[in-house]
Amino acid sequence: MKDLYNNEFLKIMKVADATSDMSLNRIEQIRAFAIEANYLKIGIANCITFSRETEIIKRYLSKDFEVFTVDCKYGRLSKKELFNENNLRVLCNPAGQAKFLNDKKTDLNISIGLCVGHDMIFNKASKAPVTCLYTKDFTNNNDIDQAIKTINKYY
Repeated sequence: MKDLYNNEFLKIMKVADATSDMSLNRIEQIRAFAIEANYLKIGIANCITFSRETEIIKRYLSKDFEVFTVDCKYGRLSKKELFNENNLRVLCNPAGQAKFLNDKKTDLNISIGLCVGHDMIFNKASKAPVTCLYTKDFTNNNDIDQAIKTINKYY
């Protein structure tokens, strides 16, 4: 099993083990992890519906790191541009978000509320490791625990 872990994965595992502290909330744990890993730059890719939360997290992390944020409408990519449709609606741009943060040479990226599918593209295109802080759930006010309770009623 150890052969599944390259040097990058081993470093992440070692830092995760060193910063595993059940007294820290998720945001504090991300900060502790980044400090232990000697990261200097943190990127945040967020859905525009999480702009307020992103700004609060940016202020908190900016005490220790250079923080870059990019919202999902970055680049103003339209349906016409991407799908060659006669529609100027601005789409989310997860590959563009990853490129923006890759260009900033971030050490760690945080995903905040990206849509299903968009998060997959962002994670795959990001050169830095990605951790998720918020997941989007339109029907349950972003509370995944509520979604589990909802589907559990049927089983």
